[in-house]
Amino acid sequence: MQKYNFFRNPKKFVFLQIIYIGIKFKIFSIMEQENVIKPKKKETNARKFWRIVFGTMVGFIFMSIITSFLSLLMFVAMIASMGKTETVVLQDNSILKLDLQKPIVEQAEDNPFDMFGDEFSKYYQSTIGLDDVLACIHSAAIDPKIKGIYISSPGVGASPATLKEIRDALVAFKKSGKFIYAYADNYTQGGYYLSSVADKVTMSTTGIMQFKGMAMQVMFYKGLLDKLDIEVQVIRHGKFKSAVEPYLMDKMSEANREQMTLLANTLWETMVNDVAASRKISKEDLNLAADELFFGTASKALDKKLIDKTCYKSDVTTDLMKLVSAADAKDLRLVNIPEYTKCLKKESSSSNNEIALIYAAGQIMDGESGKDIMGSETMVELIREAYQNENVKAIVLRVNSPGGDGTASDIIWHEIELAKAAGKVVVTSMGDYAASGGYYISCNSDFIVAQPNTLTGSIGVFGMAPSFEKALKNKLGVTIDVVKTNKHADGASGFRALDEEELAIWQGFVDEFYGIFTKRVADGRGMTQSAVDSIGQGRVWAGADALKIGLVDQLGNINDAIAKAAELAKIKDYKVIYYPEKKDFWAKLLEKGSDDNKVQAAIRSELGDQYYIYEGLNQIKRAKGIQALMPMQIQFE
Repeated sequence: MQKYNFFRNPKKFVFLQIIYIGIKFKIFSIMEQENVIKPKKKETNARKFWRIVFGTMVGFIFMSIITSFLSLLMFVAMIASMGKTETVVLQDNSILKLDLQKPIVEQAEDNPFDMFGDEFSKYYQSTIGLDDVLACIHSAAIDPKIKGIYISSPGVGASPATLKEIRDALVAFKKSGKFIYAYADNYTQGGYYLSSVADKVTMSTTGIMQFKGMAMQVMFYKGLLDKLDIEVQVIRHGKFKSAVEPYLMDKMSEANREQMTLLANTLWETMVNDVAASRKISKEDLNLAADELFFGTASKALDKKLIDKTCYKSDVTTDLMKLVSAADAKDLRLVNIPEYTKCLKKESSSSNNEIALIYAAGQIMDGESGKDIMGSETMVELIREAYQNENVKAIVLRVNSPGGDGTASDIIWHEIELAKAAGKVVVTSMGDYAASGGYYISCNSDFIVAQPNTLTGSIGVFGMAPSFEKALKNKLGVTIDVVKTNKHADGASGFRALDEEELAIWQGFVDEFYGIFTKRVADGRGMTQSAVDSIGQGRVWAGADALKIGLVDQLGNINDAIAKAAELAKIKDYKVIYYPEKKDFWAKLLEKGSDDNKVQAAIRSELGDQYYIYEGLNQIKRAKGIQALMPMQIQFE
């Protein structure tokens, strides 16, 4: 008899074993009822109780083992299947579909459920990689199988600079002569800004468009902290360093209101200019429309020439069929970003010249990088790996950071200095934010490229020292007593306020670090330290204004930065290599990650749009030591 090979079909083997055991117990029960087996003596209550308890325990353990084993087999099978490279065959007359409603990040991990289609992938809260979106749009322009782009993004999960980067790529795509068609049931302001680039912009007959201008709202926590008896002492340098204002005031300072007003106007002007150019509407008419529309109906949007027609989804299908000469709706071939990404060919240049594109995204902190965290240790390793590579002729630092820990920022800045000393050209490409610590790590680059609506500057530092002494005593009845060897031993412990001498020491430290910061910028930008101070003081600038005052060199996107790096390095034939190398979902799942990052991700998922309230309060806890952090984050609705 041939021996059964357990490993050939383990699931079937376990299933048969379960059936066998079940049948065995059933036969035993029938034989007992028919007196085939001699009945046991009547059990005592105590014996019956323990038999049930132990029987349940054994059954639970047995089923747990089986369930765990089957789960392990399924997990291993899934890992194995994901390890295989999925082949996507692109058909002729295809249309690239842009649906950008998920959060857009610099680099995104793969969605493991993409292979099962939209019905499954939508249940996994994934992100969209800006790198993938730009690569797909660029490739679609020269791909003979792609006939056009269909934008289906009523809203977008992106900040202004990211959205402009995508929109600029679509403007470049139109030079290919291929069509761009846009439709949404309803448009948010960000969704319309992206869609307005299309040759034809349509929306549902009963839809609503949001077009209302730019507003910046700041949430202040002073009243809450007063109610909780939490005292926050702030030491700062820079009248515009408004990151600390929410903990000290109940409204904007005049200095903060001044910079916020300029920022709002600059960001809105960038949007209006782009829409005016695409829709051939004057800026004055667009501002009038914004004043009148707020949440405008489709008919009003049509009257204002913001859209080309109102229609239903079935009409969209008909329009797309005509654009690709499809005889039937089933012949429409829409390919989304994840699918098309799998069709893209990797750079095939045989050149030994390389440009290292290093992603520097997230709040700057000491240690290793994590979700939304740029760790100084990780960044040093990436930069060092790049400049020690003989093939790398230039480095493009892609910065998307509001800043963070001052010392960690300086550590990264120093590694950039070492890269330049090793003979590498360094160019910075600024994304949504490159402010405070984000500007600190950028300022010594050979060249800086920013979008007009990038938020940058914020050259200033601060420190926060919260005291929970009154809160513990007045709210919980907890008092603190102390013994100490020296007079400042319990300073900055959180259990008492800083005294005047300690505040003076902290202020000196903050002032000294501000001097270092302005010196770094002055040396990097070829300016005097006093000139940097005049545009510093913690003030945030939009990229368009930063260009005028010398904080950046050029307005443009990441491709412009790469081209500039090649020019400065004097190379024409090159390939771009990425740091860090993108990891798929399973590698991310299995890699070591900090528990704190996992907790933060869980809280963000639970709170959703209200996460910024929690984040504002959590900033008090995180702000240890000197901080070079921007006071705001901007998200399109």
